[in-house]
Amino acid sequence: MKKYDCIIVGAGPAGIFCALELVRRKKGLNILILDKGQDLKDRKCPSREKNAPCFGCASCAVISGWGGAGAFSDGKLAYSTEVGGMLGSYLDRQEFEEGIKYIHDIYLEFGAPRKIYGLENLEQIELLQKKAALAGMRLVPAPVRHLGTGRTKEILQGMQDYLLQQGVSVKTKTAVESIEVKDGSVVGVTTADGEQLAAKYVVCAPGRNGAEWLVEEAERLGLERAINPVDIGLRIELSAAVMEQITDLTYEGKFLFTSPTFEDRVRTFCMNPYGEVVMENTDGLVTVNGHTHADYKTENTNFALLVSKTFTEPFKQPITYGKYIASLANMLGGGVIVQRLGDLMKGRRSTAERIEKGMVVPTLKEATPGDLSLVLPYRHFLAIIEMLKAMDQVAPGIYSPHTLLYGVEVKFYSSRLKVSRKLETQLKNLFVAGDGAGITRGLTQASLSGAIIGREIADRSS
Repeated sequence: MKKYDCIIVGAGPAGIFCALELVRRKKGLNILILDKGQDLKDRKCPSREKNAPCFGCASCAVISGWGGAGAFSDGKLAYSTEVGGMLGSYLDRQEFEEGIKYIHDIYLEFGAPRKIYGLENLEQIELLQKKAALAGMRLVPAPVRHLGTGRTKEILQGMQDYLLQQGVSVKTKTAVESIEVKDGSVVGVTTADGEQLAAKYVVCAPGRNGAEWLVEEAERLGLERAINPVDIGLRIELSAAVMEQITDLTYEGKFLFTSPTFEDRVRTFCMNPYGEVVMENTDGLVTVNGHTHADYKTENTNFALLVSKTFTEPFKQPITYGKYIASLANMLGGGVIVQRLGDLMKGRRSTAERIEKGMVVPTLKEATPGDLSLVLPYRHFLAIIEMLKAMDQVAPGIYSPHTLLYGVEVKFYSSRLKVSRKLETQLKNLFVAGDGAGITRGLTQASLSGAIIGREIADRSS
C-alpha cells in the first residue's frame, strides 16, 4: 500500500491551494492530488469543438480535471467577504479579510491581472444601488478581479508546474471510491479501480461535480451535515449594450431580490459581459453555465438568475431534487433548452425560426428551442419573471421579448458537513473544502478554504 502524508481529493482551486500552502509552509511532505478528470492540457470538450449536442462523456472536461470547473470558467475572483459562500461563518472578520487579500496575492504571483472592477466610480455605483433599491432589489458591492477564460487556464497550469517542481504527485483520471477510516480517524482512500492509498491526512475538495459523492460518503461514515438551500434557475442572455451601465461599473452586478408572490430569494450569479453560454455535464445531466474570454468578446452578456429554496424535514435530498429538474430539460430538449422571453409570455414554445427572428443571436448553438415552462416549477419561474421585471427598471431592455432564457442552471452544493473552524470533520484528520463541501460558492472562497486546511496540516506536521 502506497503511503502519503496527505491525499487531496479534487484538483480544483480548493485542492490546489491546499497543496500550495502545504509546500510553502512545510518542506518534505509526501503529497498526492487525485482527480477523476483529465489533465489540463487534455481537457477538451468534443461537443464545443464540433458544435454538436453534448456527447455525455464519462468525465465532463468542462467541469472535471486539473483546475476543476474554474479552469474553463471566466475566472472571477471576488474581492469581497459578502459573496462567494459561507466561509465567513468559520472565520473572524479580520482573518477573513486578510485571507481574501492573501488569495488574490497568490493569483497575482501566477499571472492574474492587477485590475479590480468595482473599486472606482463609487458615486455612480451608489446611484445604481439606489435605482436597485427603488426596484425592490439590493445591489451588493462586490469588487472582482477578472481572469478570463484562457488566462485562467494559464494561471492554473503555472500552479501545477510549480507544485510538480516541489515534488507533489498528481494523478488525473483517477476517481476515489471511498474514504477509509479506522478508530475515528481517517487512514486513506480507495480508488475506483481498487487501489488502496494510505495517508495521515485526507482533504476532500471534489467540487460541485463531486458533491453527491461526498454526501454519500458522509452518510456512510455517519457524519453530520446541514442542508443548504438548493439553487435552481435559468441563464439569461441579451445584448451586451443593455447591460453596459451595470457591467462597465461593477463588471458583475450582484443583485438580491425577494419575489413578492412567494417571497423566494432570487439572485444574479456569474455575470459574463461580452461572453458566451456553455453546457456542463454532471453525471450525465446537461446543465448550462456562462463564460467570458480574456482574448475575445461576443456581442452578448449572460448571467444566471437562481432561486434559492431551503427544504424542511423530512426531505434531505436537495441535490437529487436539482438533478430531477435538470433531467426534465434533458428529457424534453435532449440537453439545454433555449426560449425567447416573448415566446414564454405568449404561452408558446420557441422554434428555430422564432429564435432566428429575434434580435439576440444565441451563443450556445447546441441549445434546443423549446418551452421552459414545462421544466421549472411554477414558483421558480414566477420568481425569475418578477426579478427580470425589477431588473428592467435598473437597465431598461432586460425584460424584452428578445431576451433569451436557457435552462436549466443548477448549483450542486446543497449539503454542508459539520466541520470545525479549521474545516476538519468529526473524523480526525479528515478535512473538506470548496464548493463540493457546501462551504464555498466561487473561486476566491474555495481557494481560501484549501489554504486554511493546508496551513492547519502544515502546523500539525511541524
